[in-house]
Amino acid sequence: MVELRQLRYFVAVAEELHFRRAAERLFISTPTLSQQIRAVERDVGGPLLIRGSQGVELTAAGEVLLEAARGVLEAAETAMRETRAVANPERALLRLGLVNGAPRWLAARIEALLETREPGARLQLTGGPAVDQVRLLDREDVDLAVLRLPVRLPEHLSSAPLAAEELGILMSRTHPLAAGAHVEPTQLCERELIMFPRDTAPELHDSLLAQLRDVGAAVVLSALAVGHAQLLALLPLRPEAIGLGSARTATATPGLAWRPLRPRPLTITYIAAWRPAARNSVLHSLAEALTGGFPSVP
Repeated sequence: MVELRQLRYFVAVAEELHFRRAAERLFISTPTLSQQIRAVERDVGGPLLIRGSQGVELTAAGEVLLEAARGVLEAAETAMRETRAVANPERALLRLGLVNGAPRWLAARIEALLETREPGARLQLTGGPAVDQVRLLDREDVDLAVLRLPVRLPEHLSSAPLAAEELGILMSRTHPLAAGAHVEPTQLCERELIMFPRDTAPELHDSLLAQLRDVGAAVVLSALAVGHAQLLALLPLRPEAIGLGSARTATATPGLAWRPLRPRPLTITYIAAWRPAARNSVLHSLAEALTGGFPSVP
C-alpha cells in the first residue's frame, strides 16, 4: 500500500519534473527520493516517470496518479488540521531547542519544513548549551532539539543527522597565524586555546581536543572557559589566543579572522533529537521529514 509520504514525494517530483529540485523542496536526499519513487512504481505495477538527462516526464499512469494524489493529500491535510484544532489547539506548536552557536539557517530550514508539513503550526525557540537542551528534551519542555555530536542522549530519545559544518581556527585579525591562507597543526603548538566550559558539552569538548591531538596540534588549554558569544568578543582582545569555530562566525564579527585547519579539517555534525513517545503530532510529522537530513552548511 502506497503511503501518504510517498504520494507527497511523487507529487513533488511530478511538479518539479526534476529529482534534485524535488529533493531540495522536500528536504531529503536525491537517492532517498529516487528509491521511494521506485517503490511507488513497484506498487503501481508500471513506470510513472520517464527519466532523462535534463529531468523527467510523466507517463500516462503518472498523470492519473498526480491528479489523484493531490486530492488525497489535500483531504488528509484538511482532516488532520480540523481534527487537531478540535482535539487540542496547543498541539499546533513545535518547541524547538537550539544549541548555542548553531547556524541560523538550520532553524530557518526547520521552520520552512514545518510550514510545508504543518501549515499554521507555530515554532517556539529556546537557546542554550547542549546539556540544558538534553535536559529540556528529557523533561518534555521542548519537543525537538538541535545538538552537536558527540552528545550523550538518554536511550529513550531518537535522533537523526541534519548537517555537517567545518570548524577552523578563530583568532584576532592581528594574530600571526591570520597572515596565512590556512593553519597547519604544527603551527598550533603551545598556542593558548580558549574553549567553552566542559560541563556545558563534555563529549564535544573532549572530542575536539582529541581531534586536535590526533593531527599533532599540541595546543595549551586556556584557564578561561567562555560561551560562544563571549569567545567572539574576547578573541580580538587577546591577540595571542585562538578558538575553534566556523567561518560564518568570523565574517559576522569585526576584528576576527578564520582560517581552515589543513590538511585534515575539523568537522562537526548537527543532529535533531526528539522523544518518539511524545504525543505531539506536529513533532512526528517533522521528525519523519528530518530523517533525510539537510545538505552541508552553505
